[in-house]
Amino acid sequence: MKISVQKLTVMAMFVAIGTLASHVFWIPAGVAKAFPVQHAINVIAGVTLGPIPAVIVAFAIGLLRNLFGVGSLLAFPGGMIGALLAGYFYRKLKTFGAAAAGEWIGTGVIGAVVAVPIAALFLGSKTGAFFFVLPFLTSSVAGGVIGWVILRLIGKSSYVKLNAEQQPEKSM
Repeated sequence: MKISVQKLTVMAMFVAIGTLASHVFWIPAGVAKAFPVQHAINVIAGVTLGPIPAVIVAFAIGLLRNLFGVGSLLAFPGGMIGALLAGYFYRKLKTFGAAAAGEWIGTGVIGAVVAVPIAALFLGSKTGAFFFVLPFLTSSVAGGVIGWVILRLIGKSSYVKLNAEQQPEKSM
């Protein structure tokens, strides 16, 4: 996969915003921490960059948050799966709402289920999947809505797509 300098620069900006925002705005949610800004970035990166670069952005943000001590290992399954599905749903359905729904399903449902064995193995948690679904879903829905609003606002002005394979948004 070849990534242009422009796309790499935008990816780095998303990583910086996501990492810095985690120090400022997060919500405790049991074993996990809820980061709505991360989910908004997943939606925006999925639309503007595509699924694989969005996953790379989510991984880098999760890694940096963990290195700085403001994240948890649960950032990896939630963020990465949500970013992947946000980009994939946008690529297939061509709507910002589809990208947000991909984030909600990827993080709020699938990421929560994948978090169970990770929490048990690395964090010593013996909780079930339903313990993670509510905080993951709450955070991803809030962030998905924020991402959708931002895309709608910049989409009406000077929205530039970095992923040449994508088409303009269909009207909703």
